Amino acid sequence: MKLRRNRVPLPPGFGAIWSAVVVDLIGFGIVLPILPIYAKRYHTTSLEAALLVTAFSAATFVCSPIWGRVSDRFGRKPVLLVSLAGTAVGSLVTGLAGGLGLLLIGRVIDGASGASISVAQAAAADLSRPGDRSRLFGYLGAAFGIGFVAGPAIGALGALGGPRLPFFIAAAIASVNTLVAWRRLPETRPTGGPSGPRRAGPVAALFGGRGAVPLLAVAFSAMVAFSGFEATFALFGQRRFGFGISSAAAVFTAVGAVIVVVQGGLVRPVVGRLGEARTLLVGLLANAGGLALLAVAHSWSLAVPALLALTVGQGLVQTTMVTALVSRTEPSGRGRALGAQQSAGALARVVGPAVAGALLGAHASGAPYLVGAALTVVAAALAGAALKVGEKHPSPDVDRLR
Repeated sequence: MKLRRNRVPLPPGFGAIWSAVVVDLIGFGIVLPILPIYAKRYHTTSLEAALLVTAFSAATFVCSPIWGRVSDRFGRKPVLLVSLAGTAVGSLVTGLAGGLGLLLIGRVIDGASGASISVAQAAAADLSRPGDRSRLFGYLGAAFGIGFVAGPAIGALGALGGPRLPFFIAAAIASVNTLVAWRRLPETRPTGGPSGPRRAGPVAALFGGRGAVPLLAVAFSAMVAFSGFEATFALFGQRRFGFGISSAAAVFTAVGAVIVVVQGGLVRPVVGRLGEARTLLVGLLANAGGLALLAVAHSWSLAVPALLALTVGQGLVQTTMVTALVSRTEPSGRGRALGAQQSAGALARVVGPAVAGALLGAHASGAPYLVGAALTVVAAALAGAALKVGEKHPSPDVDRLR
């Protein structure tokens, strides 16, 4: 009986939602292992190279709340289609760029398109029943990991044929996926209009509900730390461990693979055993430990366990953060709440790479990761307080994840 329950078919249209997330993450991750090439070609500093990541995230920060509110009012499908088409255009512009300015414009277009990841999450929440959310969000989390694997892999392998080729490949993938989504993606928005939980007050209503506000601070703090790692590790590894593009791509591929395994197969049983709040706290503390260990690592004997702790922790955090937010948000405000979370994460991806790039310097200091570890401990403290309050005042749509 248990086996049959675990093999419940995925909701119709979930595959198209899943694919849209993968394509968006490919657009983000494709530039990560190529940063040293562009830093050398355009004679940029570590900070300027990290801004290529920041430009993507700045656009996501601005557009995420907009896309969330639009999807609550007009539907998820049109927003996701525009997003996939925008990813294709942004990748094409980036591939054609002949200087740092046009390269940044391409990253802005791609980042604005990637802001619809929150809409994909809202669509998955629309399709799911409360008891099945951990499974579907685990699969979406695995899509993040696969995109994180595929992006750097395409970037590194495609760069063998020239630095422009990876972006042309990404544009082609996004174009094909736009056509597939147009045919197969259903509309999932709940009926009943876009009105939010007004009784919670204007600020809470703006973000989708009373329970969403404190969790946004957690999402921001944790993502500042992790995005600082993402944006600087290629340069850190080049200068401290002496590896090149292929080595950086291998590390990012391994990071993504671990996240896929954790989110695709580990999150649901861990949440079932520990509960949502404890799983989130365990993930945050694992992130903090991994970052602290990476800061002092000068050999692979320390770097490998540091990266393993960091990626397992991130896999747990990504899924439980979203399920915690959805379970404390009313259905009519899902797009708004998830858009606000995506925006908080994007702002963190602006702040994190900029701060980490400045702290990294020319000598591969471990300071970015020590600061990140401290911020993640703060995020764990905030999460503990926010989820304890959420248990006393749950949303009408609370998913207990048991």
